[in-house]
Amino acid sequence: MLEIQNLTVNYGGLRALSDISFSVKKGQFVAVVGANGAGKSTLFKALSGTVKPASGAIRFDGQDLLRVPPHERAHLGIAHVPEGRRVFASLSVLENIEMGAYSRRGRAHFKQTLDAIYAMFPILAERRDQLAGTLSGGQQQMLAIGRGLAASPQLLLLDEPSLGLAPVVVDEIFDRVGQIHREHGLTILLVEQRAGEALDACDHGVVLESGRIVRSGPRSSLMADGGALRSAYIGV
Repeated sequence: MLEIQNLTVNYGGLRALSDISFSVKKGQFVAVVGANGAGKSTLFKALSGTVKPASGAIRFDGQDLLRVPPHERAHLGIAHVPEGRRVFASLSVLENIEMGAYSRRGRAHFKQTLDAIYAMFPILAERRDQLAGTLSGGQQQMLAIGRGLAASPQLLLLDEPSLGLAPVVVDEIFDRVGQIHREHGLTILLVEQRAGEALDACDHGVVLESGRIVRSGPRSSLMADGGALRSAYIGV
């Protein structure tokens, strides 16, 4: 579904990604893990079109994604749940979800998708009329994911969903994400600093260190070999 080939991205005057290649198959849950500054969020910026790669290729369902304007990529079936949640604080929970359904796919399937979002996150149904800015951090993260799902995506990009949340809330968020993958077969690409939780939820992992892929493979092999993770995180 998603093919990244020899992607190099310069960001902020530095080389943030250097010649990385990997793919995400339809229905797969892939986690990209690494320490701060590894290039994880830059990867998502390239996928969403907010930064332009220096070289390389990105293909989505066989289409050259780099030739598609950023505002059109959501219509292809790509939804990005950004780092830091970024809900619309002055809008209600329901209005936030409706904002996520602006794509053609989202509008076409909104009623059915809304029911599924409320079933997955009952707290959002209970607080549908509450202002998003008054929700807790964990509830805002659930809302951000629900807003992404409202686009009825083929590929869901999750950027650091654990950021700023207590461990018990992080566990709940990852449980929900795993449930979405299992029950709906949604293709998910996750970038996350907390490798343990991310690799426990996914079925394939990619380890980034200083903008380069140092290890990739099935979850079981990455969990069994902690050496690459230790090297990527603490440089040993």
